[in-house]
Amino acid sequence: MPAVPLSEPQSLYAPPSLLDDASIEITAKDQHHLDQLARGFAPGTPVSITFLPGETFEDRIAAAQRVRAAGFTPVPHISARRLTSVAELEGFVAGLVDAAAVTRVFVVGGDLPQPAGPFEDALAVIRSGILAFHGIEQVGIAGYPEGHPDIAPAALDAAMRDKLDAIHAAGQRAWIATQFSFDAVPVLDWLARLRAEGIDETVRIGVPGPASVKTLLRFATRCGVGVSAKVMTKYGLSLTQFLGNAGPDKLIEALTAGLVPEVHGDARLHFYPFGGLEKTADWVARRG
Repeated sequence: MPAVPLSEPQSLYAPPSLLDDASIEITAKDQHHLDQLARGFAPGTPVSITFLPGETFEDRIAAAQRVRAAGFTPVPHISARRLTSVAELEGFVAGLVDAAAVTRVFVVGGDLPQPAGPFEDALAVIRSGILAFHGIEQVGIAGYPEGHPDIAPAALDAAMRDKLDAIHAAGQRAWIATQFSFDAVPVLDWLARLRAEGIDETVRIGVPGPASVKTLLRFATRCGVGVSAKVMTKYGLSLTQFLGNAGPDKLIEALTAGLVPEVHGDARLHFYPFGGLEKTADWVARRG
């Protein structure tokens, strides 16, 4: 399929089709600042809760409960390689359902070099049947438009296919959330390839919320995201402006200009609030 060219940007504002039903990511520690989200995110917004080391299962369940109580939709993460036993996964999922009426989860492999328990990857969690048994209706998986530093492209493609097949076989719905990016071009190319291959699930495109340049570069380095001078210039910042701040205006502008529903399918935004919930919520509010 021929590439779809990006048109010249027309506005710094994303149209409702992109900002509508955007999702956002928090940590368990952010549960005490959920009032800040209401500044820019509507009731029912999907709020992903990361699975960070050092946080207990009780912390994660409490965060999901607070997200639900605040009027948003909790979407807890499950990190396969950090689970130490089947019983631990059972207890976590049961607790999420009982305390916060969770029906959606996001499953990732996790970044440990060796699994801490019986789950080698996200597929093993999905195939365990535990999620479906506890009434989880929707399962999200990760997408990597710019590839993964430790996984070959062919293996990434096969893993996505296997996970989607397993989710569908369990009678559940799937969606894909991508790693964040600074460049619209690889995201749009990747989306077009997915659709051409028959993958039509909703894709939530990861974008960084407003943050300092230093913070953005730190997260990019940690996550293996491309940070060349050319890419950073397209994003609207210079690698020498470490004390400055940057927002996703130009990235979302480019996505808006390049997205073609017939080619790229159902795409939404997923915000990584690296500069804090307040900054991201205020940015969304100003452009909503």
